[in-house]
Amino acid sequence: MRKKQKPRIVLLENIHVGAKNALEEAGYDVELLSDSPSGTALDEALRGAQVLGIRSKTQVTAEVLKRHPSLELIGCFCIGTDQVDLKRANAMGIPVFNAPHSNTRSVAELVIAEIVALSRQLGDRNTNAHKGVWTKSAEGAHEVRGKTLGIVGYGHIGSQVSVLAEAFGMKVLFYDVVKKLPLGNSQSVSKISDLLKASDFVSLHVPDTVQTRGMIGTKELRAMKKGAALINASRGTVVDIEALADSIRSGALSGAAIDVFPEEPASNKQKFTSPLQGLPNVILTPHIGGSTLEAQEAIGLEVAASFIAYLTKGTTTGAVNFP
Repeated sequence: MRKKQKPRIVLLENIHVGAKNALEEAGYDVELLSDSPSGTALDEALRGAQVLGIRSKTQVTAEVLKRHPSLELIGCFCIGTDQVDLKRANAMGIPVFNAPHSNTRSVAELVIAEIVALSRQLGDRNTNAHKGVWTKSAEGAHEVRGKTLGIVGYGHIGSQVSVLAEAFGMKVLFYDVVKKLPLGNSQSVSKISDLLKASDFVSLHVPDTVQTRGMIGTKELRAMKKGAALINASRGTVVDIEALADSIRSGALSGAAIDVFPEEPASNKQKFTSPLQGLPNVILTPHIGGSTLEAQEAIGLEVAASFIAYLTKGTTTGAVNFP
C-alpha cells in the first residue's frame, strides 16, 4: 500500500486527460506531461514521484527503477508492458498495471481498414488523385471477400480482427503459441509456416519478447504467398523492415501496412524515416492503432481506476507482475 497520504503522480506521453481528472477527483495531485523523456530528462520528471503513468515509448529499465526508489506504482496506459522491466519492478514490490482490453476494438478496426485499403491500392490512388493523376482501373484491385487472412497471435486484438474479417466474408487462419479457442469459423494452424503459405493477408498481433523479435525476416517473407500483403500493428521489433522493403521492391509481396517501427520518434516534432517510404502500396501510420479518442479515454479511466484501488486499498488485482 502507499506510504504517503499525497503521492506525487506523474503521467507522461500525453495520456488522456480523463485519467488526470479521475485521479484528481479521488483527491490526488497529478502532473501531466506530453512528451516521452529519456536519460536525464526522465530522471528529472521522476524525481520524488511515487506513481508513474506511461504509454509505449518511455523505457522504464532496471537502471531507471534503481535510480528512483520512491516509485511505488507504475501504469502502462496501453496493452503492452515490455517497456517496463517487470522482473526488477516485482523485486522492488512495484505493481505494474496495464489496459489489456480498452483499445482492442480501435486496433482491430484499423487492421480491417488496412486490409481493404491494400486490396484496392487506396493509398497510392489517393496520392495520385491529390497530384492530379486519374488512375481509374481495376488492375491490381481485389475484393477481400473470399480471401484468406492469417493472424499471428490470437489474443484480445487478434481474435477481434478474426471476427470482423469473417463479417467481410474472409477465411481466417490463426497461429498462437498458446492453445486458443477459435471464434466463428476461424481455424488454428500448428505451424506459422503453414499460415504464411496459405494467407493472402498476414496480420501480426504479438508482444515484444525474445521469441518474437525479428520473427518475420527474409525467410518468413519468402515463405509468404506471392502477392500477399503484411500488416503489423503489434511491435516494431517483430518485422525486419529492410527485408520487407526488399520483398515489396521485388514484387514478391503486393503491399504492406505498418503502424509500428523498430525506431520511432519520441515526439511529433522529430522527423520520421523508414526504408519503406516511397514504396508502392505501402501504408505507413505513426503508431496510431489504439489512438482513437474512445480508446484513449477508456484506457485512461481503466488504469486510473487501478491506481485508485491500489492507493486506497492496496489492491493489486490486474497487475501484470503480481499474482
